[in-house]
Amino acid sequence: MRMDIVHIGAGELTYEIRNIVNVGEKLQKLGLKTNWENIGDPIAKGEEVPGWMKEIVVEAVRQDCTYGYSPTKGVLATREFIAEQTNKLGTVKIDAEDIIFFNGLGDAISKIFGFLKRTARVLVPTPSYSTHSSAEAAHAGTSPVTYVLDPNNHWYPDLNDIEKHVTYNPAVAGILIINPDNPTGAVYPREVMEAIVEIARRYDLFLICDEVYQHIYYNGTTTATLAEVIGDVPAIAMRGISKEMPWPGARCGWIEVYNREKDPIFSKYIDSILNAKMVEVCSTTLPQTVYPQVVTHPDYPEYLRLRVARYEKFSNIAYDCLKDVKGVLVNRTNGAFYMSVCFEDGVLTDSQTLPIENDEVREMIENLVSPANTALDKRFVYYLLGSTGVCVVPLTSFATAINGFRITLLETSEKEFENIFHTIADAIERYLHS
Repeated sequence: MRMDIVHIGAGELTYEIRNIVNVGEKLQKLGLKTNWENIGDPIAKGEEVPGWMKEIVVEAVRQDCTYGYSPTKGVLATREFIAEQTNKLGTVKIDAEDIIFFNGLGDAISKIFGFLKRTARVLVPTPSYSTHSSAEAAHAGTSPVTYVLDPNNHWYPDLNDIEKHVTYNPAVAGILIINPDNPTGAVYPREVMEAIVEIARRYDLFLICDEVYQHIYYNGTTTATLAEVIGDVPAIAMRGISKEMPWPGARCGWIEVYNREKDPIFSKYIDSILNAKMVEVCSTTLPQTVYPQVVTHPDYPEYLRLRVARYEKFSNIAYDCLKDVKGVLVNRTNGAFYMSVCFEDGVLTDSQTLPIENDEVREMIENLVSPANTALDKRFVYYLLGSTGVCVVPLTSFATAINGFRITLLETSEKEFENIFHTIADAIERYLHS
């Protein structure tokens, strides 16, 4: 073409969680049986939506109003309900006007980062959920600016690292928190949340907190939502229904804006996000409409409790399977439904392999890992897939230099779940000794 039409940040948009699916599907056509442990979709992994929840949706489908546009910010009654729930939590008070619905949090993330000033940076965790880190990097047209989550300290944020970045990089305008965290499964204590809020207050920053796993934490851990600790700092909390109900296919999430009135620049920024949503008209009406009925249904608390109890049980099974494997560092998952496993420094090389019986599968895997710049953990992940059929995600695809992998805890069969993790433990040992 006569001019370059590619966005300056296009090269920063990567999503290995889905990319590896393309590889797995090609391998399936070659006869490989695959266990998809790469993406956080409880429905795809066999969780069943209860009948009472389906009946609520069916009844809503019978109402003509669910077929029309909703207000740009979202269904008013639902926003009023959410505001009331949030106001029970903490120090900040909001109303329906402080809530904006999006077609999933992916849509919200695109708007939040896409309408920042190009030179304004948001400090994101490393490792980080790749939708956040990619969107932040794409808006700036360069690599994300990151703070460390420490695998030697339960994957908690390194507060000194956050302060260092904020102090010495004047371009940092905000800090992103993901709590409970994806990809690590960490749950941050209240004092950690309070410390990050205090840093934002002292340096006149705003906060973004992804709380889509807000009620999914276990193993006796406790935490605090952003609303409980934010005080007077401008902030955005992100929530949705894809993980907790779960209804990922609904693509329904929202942001809650805290302390907008405290800063005119922040208020103007929120206006730009809302105006961008107005251009799209609105978000999908149906899931917004049913949300209050679902979460206030008398069976919902027990339904959620049982799901969280299963994640707790499976998190401990996974930890017990991997904790004694030499060459890796494993933290017990305490929230969400992911585990990130790190390889110790120096244990991976570019010559390690796993045996693959199918000649066509082996040839494909060897071709995929042949480029000289292939990350060492990606090499392991592809050999694991080709040799065992277990599909996980390289940890380096989550904006980190740490070699490892992320795996979900969503397999519904306990026997199959144990088999998967024993298979991984065995594969790690064989790979490191190859």
